[in-house]
Amino acid sequence: MKAKEILKGMSPYKPGKQIEEVKKEYGLDKIVKLASNENPFGFSPQVNKQLPKLIKQLEKYPDGYAAALRKKTADFLNVKEDQLIFGNGSDEIVQIICRTFLEAGANTVMAAPTFPQYKHNALIEGAEVREVPLLNGRHDLSTMLEQVDENTRVLWLCTPNNPTGVHLSAKEIEHVLNNCPSHVLIVMDEAYYEYMEAEDAFDSLSALNQYENLLVLRTFSKAYGLAGLRIGYGVGSPEIVSTLEPAREPFNTSTIAQAAAILALDDQEFIIETTKENAVNKRKLMEFLDENSLDYYPSEANFVLVHLPLSGDVMFEHLLSKGFIVRSGEALGLPNSIRLTIGKKEDMEIIQSEIKERIIGITK
Repeated sequence: MKAKEILKGMSPYKPGKQIEEVKKEYGLDKIVKLASNENPFGFSPQVNKQLPKLIKQLEKYPDGYAAALRKKTADFLNVKEDQLIFGNGSDEIVQIICRTFLEAGANTVMAAPTFPQYKHNALIEGAEVREVPLLNGRHDLSTMLEQVDENTRVLWLCTPNNPTGVHLSAKEIEHVLNNCPSHVLIVMDEAYYEYMEAEDAFDSLSALNQYENLLVLRTFSKAYGLAGLRIGYGVGSPEIVSTLEPAREPFNTSTIAQAAAILALDDQEFIIETTKENAVNKRKLMEFLDENSLDYYPSEANFVLVHLPLSGDVMFEHLLSKGFIVRSGEALGLPNSIRLTIGKKEDMEIIQSEIKERIIGITK
């Protein structure tokens, strides 16, 4: 049996430690997971209330076209139904893009570090990956554009960027759209769109009518709190979507996920309340970091990348022993840092105290 050569040097995605695993390992009763940028406030009460009614006809395949969710999402976003493609999380849309456009002899351009599945799926398809290092947590757009040539198929823009949380301004994105050749698909990954507060944010959906090579990715996994159901979507021109559709698995989103997403879209009050709470807790975290002379990237997401005077792995282990799961920057390509999801007020107060205790121990 002969697998693709590229797979021999690749590793599968390694999720963060699971709550029950940490409880058992450290003998703890309570664990707070702040590693995967999930919504600490859960999901819409309307979804919770209706969930028993959603669990029916499980013997039947789901609607592969996601017709009801398609109509609801199109109306909500004010786009046409044929501009949407749904996936098993926006991760699958990334995979579909790579499966559709990338192959041996083609290349793709992205920042580094950024969401790792862009690179992972591109390599599997045999494409050349051209990574451009971040500048102070930001995309180096000029250099990224310089990397584009006649063989470039996809340019990735993650905004806010994961793992740094830094967003791209409207001016920056317009520069890319106006200077990137039309044969290149520009993918704007807006997984954290609902958390953004920046006044200079780009209106990506309005730009779709002007730029036919633009595809926008969004998800129900973050602000909507449906990560466990795995459902996300892409929005682009009907031509791009129809090109992608043959590479999509026929029943890739479940009946329950589609129904829950419809209910979640209807409950915008939940989104407003929880993103507001996220913003308050994030500002308090930044104030704490400023008070303790800890650098961080200004984040427009529901997490903050914190720079440390010690290894991210060391801080990770310290916080793990105290019942907090975070993400070490060592694994993200950002040494001496941790990526910290914004949690509930009471949890954020405790973890800030634990971070301070460990930092003081180092600086004494």
